[in-house]
Amino acid sequence: MSKFYFTFLLLLVAAQAFAQKYKVAGLVTDEAGKGIPGVTIKEMGTNAKGITNDRGVYLMYVHYGNATLVVDFEGFDKIERDIKGIGTQNFILKSIKKTKPALIAGSRNLKTAANDLTSPIEIIDVKKVASLNGQFDLTQLLQFVSTSLNSNRQIGADGTDNIDQVSIHGMGPDQMLLLVNGKRRHQSALINLSGSYGRGNSSADLNTIPVASIDHIEILKDGAAAQYGSDAVAGVINIVLKETANGFSANANVGIRKAKYNRDSSFVDGLNYNANVNYGAVIGRKGFINATADYNFINHTNRSNTQTDSILRKQFGDPRVYNGSVAFNAALPIRENIEIYSFGGYNYRQTETFGFSRTLSNKDSLYKIYPNGFDPLVSRNIDDRAITVGLRTKWNGFDVDISNTYGFNKFHYKVNNSLNESFGKGTPTSMDAGGFKTNQNVSNVNLSQYYDDILMGVNLAFGVEYRMDWYKIFSGDVFSYQTYNPLKQTGARGFRGYSPSDETRNKRNNAAGYVDIEGKLTKRLSLSAAGRFDYYSDLGSAIGGKGGFHLDITDELVLRGSYGLGFKAPSLAQQYFSSATVNPTTRPLEVPTQNIIARSGSEVIKTLGVPDLKMETTQNASAGITFSPNKYFSVSLEGYYIQVRNRIILAGPINQNDRIVGAGLKKLNIDQARFFTNSLNTSTAGVDLTVRYGAQLGTGKLNIAVGANYNTMAIDTIKTSEKLEGKQLSYLNRRERYFILSAAPPLKVNFTLDYTVDNLTFMARAIYFGKMELINNYFGKTDKSGKVYAETDYVDMYKSVIQTDVSVGYKFDEFLSFTIGGSNILNTYPTMSKPNKTESGGAWDSVQMGNNGAFFFAKVFYNF
Repeated sequence: MSKFYFTFLLLLVAAQAFAQKYKVAGLVTDEAGKGIPGVTIKEMGTNAKGITNDRGVYLMYVHYGNATLVVDFEGFDKIERDIKGIGTQNFILKSIKKTKPALIAGSRNLKTAANDLTSPIEIIDVKKVASLNGQFDLTQLLQFVSTSLNSNRQIGADGTDNIDQVSIHGMGPDQMLLLVNGKRRHQSALINLSGSYGRGNSSADLNTIPVASIDHIEILKDGAAAQYGSDAVAGVINIVLKETANGFSANANVGIRKAKYNRDSSFVDGLNYNANVNYGAVIGRKGFINATADYNFINHTNRSNTQTDSILRKQFGDPRVYNGSVAFNAALPIRENIEIYSFGGYNYRQTETFGFSRTLSNKDSLYKIYPNGFDPLVSRNIDDRAITVGLRTKWNGFDVDISNTYGFNKFHYKVNNSLNESFGKGTPTSMDAGGFKTNQNVSNVNLSQYYDDILMGVNLAFGVEYRMDWYKIFSGDVFSYQTYNPLKQTGARGFRGYSPSDETRNKRNNAAGYVDIEGKLTKRLSLSAAGRFDYYSDLGSAIGGKGGFHLDITDELVLRGSYGLGFKAPSLAQQYFSSATVNPTTRPLEVPTQNIIARSGSEVIKTLGVPDLKMETTQNASAGITFSPNKYFSVSLEGYYIQVRNRIILAGPINQNDRIVGAGLKKLNIDQARFFTNSLNTSTAGVDLTVRYGAQLGTGKLNIAVGANYNTMAIDTIKTSEKLEGKQLSYLNRRERYFILSAAPPLKVNFTLDYTVDNLTFMARAIYFGKMELINNYFGKTDKSGKVYAETDYVDMYKSVIQTDVSVGYKFDEFLSFTIGGSNILNTYPTMSKPNKTESGGAWDSVQMGNNGAFFFAKVFYNF
């Protein structure tokens, strides 16, 4: 009997071995193309299996030509596939996503896609863009990718040198709302005061978010105050963080600029290096955490050696920047249909900017400190934190999202290589100059449900939000602001510190509710409508509304449009910021006068008869058409119109010589006063064009993208207080108007081509910046002979220019890739002016592609 069982066993083994006659092999990768080791591939119904090696390759033998293979690996969606007699079976495993479906900016419908929206949206694949482009920080990356967005790095604009202002369609940086994973992001504590783009505005700081933590970015190019509340006047930028859970990846970048107009023999300057690490892991069965650490260093550039007859700055160029960030994104299902999530980060940035050059008389008692003159060095320490914690679940058919978001930003000035001239001998040369900080806490509850039995599908969304904002100005040390000798310059040279009289602590609350409906009336026509009510503890109430349509004229041709009424609340900084500089006197016992920026409600404001700030009101309209005959080609044309009434500006100066209010200012020892006021009505109109084409070319794939934006803005009216009726030129002179009107080039065109063949990718890009005009310092002044300067003297014309970028990338394997390239490789500069004319004190104001010239870079990517 034992022989029988032994013989039977041999026959069974032989049969089994004979049955496994079909060889199957392949590669198992994640969505990024990285091979996944240790994955088991099983044949359903048998014990046949294969396991991937360290490169994700497997080999196995199955019993049947129509076998079903099963791939079930922790952290990824399960795959079942019939092989149908095909011996090569590659698998791409998709990371298990959160219980929440994809949500896109501009819609509350969890089932919608970008092509279904009633408003135009641009989606940027950050991983691809970052791998081929020469910009290491987020704002400059977007500046050279999107034609609808502008972010010129400012020089010679105090704190604005360190927070890159971002605008959509040339509107103010505070008229654009920043979201992260669909949640409101706090603004920077900085308010822009110097003569530059964004004067009088505060904005969010995009560079606090590391590029390596971002999956993609959505730019909603339409007003959305009715959907998201204040600030979404011109549109919304939604940053979507990575959710991948595939282990480590690392990236190192280095670049340097070709030096020109510098004051030494250096061939290069502006060294920039960046390193980051990203890690993703599975939590439990379906949860994930993705974390990023990033460090970026930018060294000074110097472009001051242009014209020897008008040197205001021996050091003119980019600040030195040390920027470190960490960010995370996580979600964990704790029960069926219940998920907790969190994301956030921390950023610390230290910057150093050279001020205007100073000299001292050799008769001055302080001459020995700086016998060759000095360039004050103003540093800023910027501390930024944000965290969101939330819960997603389902209730009575509704998708429910409950969350709380906290944000904090601190902006702290310090001045080195300086002095307090009024103190005299013994003056310190380094001083703490104070600063400001802001906090924001947002709690919200959002509900959304899709009804597929109403019409051809209707989505209903509604929710409530409660927001608290805090703003504080803190003073510096006494040497940074104090006057010891009224005959001398007071405070720290280069940047006068904030004094106790500038200090303030303020807060406000905002409660809001919204309703949002999107419905498909027919197979081809969809409509949307949204309404929002806000109540501010210090401003009162505001109502916004928006409606839109989406019409599929044919399967290839789409028409869409929208119209909305919105609002924008003044920031706490606009309401409560104040600062003063003290003017030297001519007599020892004379009381010095001050030049001030007065806060709302102060005695100065009452003297000028300026009312308290109120909300801006807005109208938005857009209409566009998209033609997509196939998956390889698409073209869209979108027109827009934005009207803003009671737009807030930093007005003035109004001085003691004024016939109506001069006497009142004199009593307060005020020589000149500036102030924030709702004074401006503006209209903005333009067109966005996008063309995309992709095709196989030889053995490779070619992609061509053309983006263009034509933008125009007009100042409709300038309103003054009753006391200052008719003094529009004192409120906002022509020079200040041009800073507003020239926030973006009237025409910006981006032509990008990339071609991938095997492991090699080539990218070439040309960016056209249209002609720009600014009014310089000669405006309203006289020349040496006493003749008033003519328009040809005080209008700086920056001619249209083209920047050219090129890069080449090579992927050695699924682990290692390398890119080299150059931005502005032809070393193009804007039209040169004179340093004593410009606001920046250099030969150029901050326009077009900037004034640093060519930048050459190398990037290495490694997946562990």
